[in-house]
Amino acid sequence: MNPDNPNLLGMTPRELRETLTAHFGRRGEPGYRTRQVEEWLFRGDARSFGHMLNLPVDERGALGDSFRLGEPAVDTVSESADGTVKHLWTLRGGEVVESVLIPTRDRLTLCISSQAGCALRCRFCATGWSGFGRQLTPAEIVGQYRASARWAAERGRGAVTNVVFMGMGEPLANRKGVFPALTILNSGYGIGARRITVSTVGVIPGIAALAERPEQFRLALSLHAPVTELRAELIPLEKRYPLDQLMEALAAFNSKGGRRVTFEYTMIRDVNDDPALIAPLAELAIRVQAFVNLIPFNPIPYVEWKPSRRSRVREFRDRLEAAGVPAAVREPRGRDIEAACGQLRASRRGDRIGPGGQPER
Repeated sequence: MNPDNPNLLGMTPRELRETLTAHFGRRGEPGYRTRQVEEWLFRGDARSFGHMLNLPVDERGALGDSFRLGEPAVDTVSESADGTVKHLWTLRGGEVVESVLIPTRDRLTLCISSQAGCALRCRFCATGWSGFGRQLTPAEIVGQYRASARWAAERGRGAVTNVVFMGMGEPLANRKGVFPALTILNSGYGIGARRITVSTVGVIPGIAALAERPEQFRLALSLHAPVTELRAELIPLEKRYPLDQLMEALAAFNSKGGRRVTFEYTMIRDVNDDPALIAPLAELAIRVQAFVNLIPFNPIPYVEWKPSRRSRVREFRDRLEAAGVPAAVREPRGRDIEAACGQLRASRRGDRIGPGGQPER
């Protein structure tokens, strides 16, 4: 298989159909060959053209000569005491990214990466310390889903029910990779749009572009502070896309209907957990009808911060709910394998990356 051949996993259903129809047409094959390949990809979980047993041998060989089915390769699998599973994937070129399977009572959520590393350097997130590698392609994003779903199914963990773009990278800074992947996951693999959430720290053009899509994908904003000055200390992108403009973009997104906005609020002791911040946080949430996830800070290297005390987290939740804002505390999952929120940074076989992307010594 030629590694430079087009990867079918990165094609939207429409692109795939057009490409395969042209391919089989040139070979004088009937139109139903295209449908057979689609079935093998989206429902049969074929890992190679050789698995497509209802195609003639010559046609399987011809597909292999023209295309490929390339998924990321498994480097490391780590399982937490709470059942969370982290996969470290090796991409072409040697970059590594992480995805996380998070089981709960009635669902299995997959958290996937959209970039190798991240350029935004949010202070509470370990991924930013590793620096930015490159954008992931649609096939590399979809490949994380296919390989993770297969891993879970083979071990009796059930089907992936929800997908969240909350892994490594800023999804809306890679719309060229993420938007086709959204279409493939939704239209190809049948994951409902309301079960797919795109997370962002506030890339306004990306929010506007997502709002224009017909599907009702969910949006999660990494807010972490309800006032501009404090938010700018935590999230450098605040200086480019300030909170007042960001709220206008979220209001426009919300006005499309059926597209719930969630605020992600990492609670850091003595940094952003002053009770005086509850009122402005509630005001922002009410403005865009947002649900608020309160996330106790997960420890990361190079930062001496601690999670807020449980009593303070409960105070935030209770007072938000009293103000009419739905809120919940997200209990840390996978912290012991560095798979919890903010901890992803592609640790590889004990190697560590320090500030600025330099290896630790």
